[in-house]
Amino acid sequence: MTTTFALAVHGGAGTIRRSALTPELEAATHAGLRRALDAGTAVLRDGGAALDAVTAAVCALEDEPLFNAGRGAVFTSAGRQEMDAAVMNGADRRAGAVAGLFGPRNPVLAARAVMERSPHVVMIGAGAERIAREAGLAFEEASYFFTEKRWDALQEMLALARKGETSADPAVRHGTVGAVACDRNGNLAAATSTGGMTGKAPGRVGDTPVIGAGTLADDLCAISGTGHGEVFIRFQAAAEISARMRYLGESLEAASEHVVQRVLAPNDGSGGLIAVDRHGRVALPFNSEGMYRGFVQGDAEPVTAIY
Repeated sequence: MTTTFALAVHGGAGTIRRSALTPELEAATHAGLRRALDAGTAVLRDGGAALDAVTAAVCALEDEPLFNAGRGAVFTSAGRQEMDAAVMNGADRRAGAVAGLFGPRNPVLAARAVMERSPHVVMIGAGAERIAREAGLAFEEASYFFTEKRWDALQEMLALARKGETSADPAVRHGTVGAVACDRNGNLAAATSTGGMTGKAPGRVGDTPVIGAGTLADDLCAISGTGHGEVFIRFQAAAEISARMRYLGESLEAASEHVVQRVLAPNDGSGGLIAVDRHGRVALPFNSEGMYRGFVQGDAEPVTAIY
C-alpha cells in the first residue's frame, strides 16, 4: 500500500477564449473543478478505490451545467442531446461505456453499470438505457438538461451551416469532462463523459467511449482525453501513451507530452488530456488555448487552472 494518492480532473480543453472569460465565470469554473476534486478526494483519503473516486468526480462535473457533459451537454444538429461516457479500472482492465444516451442524470454511472451488470464493454441507445434503468439510476426530463447557452450555440452553428461556413472556434470540438486517479493501493482508474460536439450529426460517437482513444486505465497509467475526438480515435491517443511507457520506458510526462504535442497537434488533434501513473505522478498536457483542469496529490492543496 502506498502512503499517498493522486487525482486529476478536467472540464474540457479550449472551451472558452480568454477574451470571453468574465471574473464571475472564472470563479464559477474554478469552483466546479474544486467540487469535483473534493468529491474524488473524499473517497481516496479514506482508502477508497480509484474507480469510486473517478466516478464521484465525474458525477460532480456532470451535475455542473458549465461543462459539456450531463446537465451541460451540447445539442446535435437535430436539436437533441446524445451523451457518451466511459469508465475503466486499471487493476483488471474492466471497462464500461455508453454512447448516444439520453435520460440518465449521470451518464458515467450508466457506463459503470454496463461494466458491472453486463458482459459487454460498450452499449448504445436503448440498450444502454435499459441497463441504466435496471441499475436503478436516476433519470431526468429534457428540461433538466436544457441550457440556454448550449441552445444558442447550436443556433449559431446552424446559421453558419446555412451559409456554407463552419466555426473557426476549436472549442466546439472540445467539450468533455474526466477524472483519473491512483489510490493508496497503487490502483488506477479513469472516467470520461461528454455531450460531444455542438451541432454534431445525430449518431456521431467521439473518442470518450472508445477505450484506448479517449479513456484508458491499466497497470501503468490512467488517461482521460478532451479534444478533437476523431483524431484521438485515429491515433489511439490514450493507448499510445501507455505503449510508450511500457515499451520505450518513457515517463508519464514524456509520453503524454509526445502524444499531445507531436502526434495529435500536427494532425488537427487540438485538445489535451489528464494522466496519472501508479506512483501518483500527474501530467496535464494540452495544445489548445486552455484546458479546465485540476489535481491533488495526497495532503497537498488542490490546484485548479484554466490557461
